[in-house]
Amino acid sequence: MNENDTMSPATGEAPPKMIWPGLQYEDARAAIAFLTDVFGFTEALVVSGATDEVVEHSQLMWPEGGGVMLGSKGREGNAYSQHVTGSVGVYVVTEHPDEVHERAIEAGATIFAAPEDTDYGSRSVTVLDPEGNAWTFGTYRGEPAPAS
Repeated sequence: MNENDTMSPATGEAPPKMIWPGLQYEDARAAIAFLTDVFGFTEALVVSGATDEVVEHSQLMWPEGGGVMLGSKGREGNAYSQHVTGSVGVYVVTEHPDEVHERAIEAGATIFAAPEDTDYGSRSVTVLDPEGNAWTFGTYRGEPAPAS
């Protein structure tokens, strides 16, 4: 570990370096419930704001690796929270896109793109969250980094 690594208060260890998409929601509490109940994320951290309805910051973990951060839109003194909602596309690697699709159907979510097998070898499905963000769940892991 070097001086730039931060320790997790929960585990006392530095989490792996990764990309953390950050989203803002009109109703962050409802978004957290949807992302955990329907998609299968787990709550790692939720920090309330001035009222219980306001989420200053949250971290949701994907069981197969990685995660997402989100908060309430329009928080005073937070320029990032002024960003438009419902316009994000997130790709989540999973070995189980059909299971996500089944949970989304059961929850009444909008299926943007039905499950399909792509010409590049992935199985994927795209579901809209309640505020219109497009979440694609697929088996494609991306291409390896070029040799340096």
